[in-house]
Amino acid sequence: MSSTGELRHTALDALHRSLGATMTDFAGWDMPLRYGSERDEHIAVRTKAGLFDLSHMGEITVTGPQAAALLDFALVGNIGGVKPGRARYTMICRADGGILDDLIVYRLGETEYMVVANASNAQVVLDALTERAAGFDAEVRDDRDAYALIAVQGPESPGILKSLTDADLDGLKYYAGLPGTVAGVPALIARTGYTGEDGFELFVKPEHAVELWQALTKAGEGVGLVPCGLSCRDTLRLEAGMPLYGHELSTSLTPFDAGLGRVVKFEKEGDFVGREALREAAARAEQNPPRVLVGLVAEGRRVPRAGYAVVAGGEVIGEVTSGAPSPTLGKPVAIAYVDPAHATPGTTGVGVDIRGSHEPYEVVALPFYKRQK
Repeated sequence: MSSTGELRHTALDALHRSLGATMTDFAGWDMPLRYGSERDEHIAVRTKAGLFDLSHMGEITVTGPQAAALLDFALVGNIGGVKPGRARYTMICRADGGILDDLIVYRLGETEYMVVANASNAQVVLDALTERAAGFDAEVRDDRDAYALIAVQGPESPGILKSLTDADLDGLKYYAGLPGTVAGVPALIARTGYTGEDGFELFVKPEHAVELWQALTKAGEGVGLVPCGLSCRDTLRLEAGMPLYGHELSTSLTPFDAGLGRVVKFEKEGDFVGREALREAAARAEQNPPRVLVGLVAEGRRVPRAGYAVVAGGEVIGEVTSGAPSPTLGKPVAIAYVDPAHATPGTTGVGVDIRGSHEPYEVVALPFYKRQK
């Protein structure tokens, strides 16, 4: 929300409305939920390509001689070890180990980094980084208004982008970013994705967003590119088993509780916020394994939702964190935290309590969907 309580609008707002988008309030931003059928949008990304406005994400630039040292202190990952041009998935935690947000950090240069936070946590992350910067020769800058972010995702996305840029897309690895020009527009071209498909994220100045969107739309005309909203972004990431803050991740969970302890790098030099609490969480998880994040596939047609209880033998053994119909599998699916005794793929007798009825579900390993390379 803006300080006046009004919804914020991206640089593409008028364009979304001209395309007939259904808009929704998402983390204080007025964002497209869908343009037509969310199922059609989902399938387009899986089989052809989809175009997303992600300008609500929070970009924070960290620069200066001690930028790497600050990020190594403030975040749980080894950010100083990231090579220029590469990116890393990491988290920022509280002193008690609770997850404040999951992040992608791009190293843009020797002493320049861009931290990309979730829209709902951007201010929290900015405040935490600013506070943790005390004593470091580094500057934390709020760049949320400096960028529009457009993503093109799906198997046709490399071809679409190649027709508009001379940047070396073949040399651009997964979790990397390079400066380039797309349709004449200066951009940071990244390849991280949140859909389970190959794809690219284009960070550009807001004043260039409309011309870039239109150029991508034109380039994708012959190969089935469609505009996509937040609704299909959620079902795509759900099928790909990717966590969403506020669902699979929260301040009440440590990375070890979420099964993502691998992002915590105890071996890096120096102290970092939450180190002691996270050491204890890691030891706890080894002795007394926490609930495990698993996939659940419905045997029936009823759709589970976040907060629904997972049951077995009349006992509550877990909780659904995300659920939706899966267009790819053709049946409802859910991600849930369940007791370790019921976490093995193939475990039978597990159900979800949907309004008092225990609907049968099969426990499967995540992700539900993995693209063929």
